[in-house]
Amino acid sequence: MMKYILVSGGVISGIGKGIFASSLGVLLKTLGLRVTAIKIDPYMNIDAGTMSPFEHGEVFVLNDGGEVDLDLGNYERFLDITLTRDNNITTGKIYQLVIQKERRGDYLGKTVQVVPHITNALQDWIERVAKIPVDCSGESPDVCIIELGGTVGDIESAPFIEAMRQFQFRVGHENFALSHVSLVPVIGPVGEQKTKPTQSTIRELRALGLSPDLIACRCSKALEPEVRDKISMFCHVGKDQVISVRDVLSTYHVPLLLKEQGVLNFFRKRLDLDSMRISTDQLIKGEIILKQWTKLTAEYDRLGDSVTIVLVGKYTNLQDSYLSVKKALEHSSLKCERNLILNWVEASHLEKEYEKKDPTKYKEAWQNLTSANGILVPGGFGNRGTEGKVAAARWARENKIPYLGICLGLQIAVIEFARNVCGLEVANSEEFVKDTLHPVVVNMPEISTTNLGGTMRLGARPTIFQDKTEDWSTIRKLYEVTNSIDVRTQMVSERHRHRYEVNPKYIEILEQHGLHFVGRDLTGRRMEIMELQDHPFFVGTQYHPEYLSRPLKPSPPFLGFMISAAGLSVDAVLNKN
Repeated sequence: MMKYILVSGGVISGIGKGIFASSLGVLLKTLGLRVTAIKIDPYMNIDAGTMSPFEHGEVFVLNDGGEVDLDLGNYERFLDITLTRDNNITTGKIYQLVIQKERRGDYLGKTVQVVPHITNALQDWIERVAKIPVDCSGESPDVCIIELGGTVGDIESAPFIEAMRQFQFRVGHENFALSHVSLVPVIGPVGEQKTKPTQSTIRELRALGLSPDLIACRCSKALEPEVRDKISMFCHVGKDQVISVRDVLSTYHVPLLLKEQGVLNFFRKRLDLDSMRISTDQLIKGEIILKQWTKLTAEYDRLGDSVTIVLVGKYTNLQDSYLSVKKALEHSSLKCERNLILNWVEASHLEKEYEKKDPTKYKEAWQNLTSANGILVPGGFGNRGTEGKVAAARWARENKIPYLGICLGLQIAVIEFARNVCGLEVANSEEFVKDTLHPVVVNMPEISTTNLGGTMRLGARPTIFQDKTEDWSTIRKLYEVTNSIDVRTQMVSERHRHRYEVNPKYIEILEQHGLHFVGRDLTGRRMEIMELQDHPFFVGTQYHPEYLSRPLKPSPPFLGFMISAAGLSVDAVLNKN
């Protein structure tokens, strides 16, 4: 029988429910269990694809092209699984499903209501998706972790709370547990930990028909014993059911932090996990995961020399806008045994016009750029900051600084090269200047320019390395030595999210001047990987390699970028590990 663990949150949103859920999943995998995850987002959007990064953080893209909440990225990274678009439930999706059924007459003339139709649809959805295999074994998961976005008491969350109240009886008490993540703020000069917010949110949760089995208290430091006792007494749970999720050096420490406090043993008893039949192979895999995760955190604590990377973007005021990029850099820095120093530069601050507006910020931005060991230009949309990104790419190319361009970052590098090397001075993208004389980047002909939701080139797609690049291409070598390439077909599969591409009409002149497109799509007309030969590392990918990076298996483009920025060699890093 499938086991379900619901993770809810209280007091405020954004306190780390996703990391808690992911970390809990890691612990369950150490027992040899197969774990899947579902994120419920109570907004009316069908998916996260049309939402601003400033408002909701990055849009994470799955293999099937689903544009989902960034927490699904946490699940995939921590649990090393592959999810689908259906693992992200939104109010929009559920209401769309029910309305479509009503239009077909599936309800036989009944009045369609939130209860039972919306709540039943949600429960049916969860049970269906929880059974979908998430790894190469093809086996259904044993445990499903369900994260409920927002906070208890939100109006938009009410139908989902009610659905979960019913769901606990549908699957049975022995198969359903609730973990509630709550903030314990520290107030005053003496740093007193306050329990009233947690008491209030638990009281509200109970009033809605759900009683927590575990209360995870987010706090800046470990809970004081008397604070734990107070929460236990007023929230009607045992002391062992109140745990402290304090601030740690990195999110990779959280699984072991939970394990130290007996969380794994608690759920073993609460859900009778020992009664589940687990194969010997799965048990061995579980032991390996625990050893690898322990080794990972130990290595993080011992990081010595630093490497400075500057990220030139347009959403730098909210760093979650580039969460997967940041994590991919962390994975690679760990592999290189280097302490990552990540500086954020607003692209528009690098533009010459900005010097008149704010000379101090302009100078600071250029100081950060010119002192970096590596320059990264990530994806994005719109023309704000474009010229600043072009300036950053030019600096990296001319001064032999390692450069990694992702999606828009590749297009920026092509524009810069066309202008300053090929002599096409007004080269640009149709996205920025519609009637540009030299449109080296154009809108893909099959992509809609009017309907924005889910119309981009999305999901996992193949890239073929071109002949005559095996002797010199660094990025090709990285894919080969990390076993991320199909040796027979010289193909890699990576996730995409874009609506513009390099104009095929300009490929010949770009390559004649030394900008090589070493990876292309199956047709050979769509440029996927760009690389300079006479440079320590200058690579652009039309796809988003950050989506497939894992703590124990960094993305090859990010790994190569970090190796070069740290002044190391590929062989030295990979042979050491």
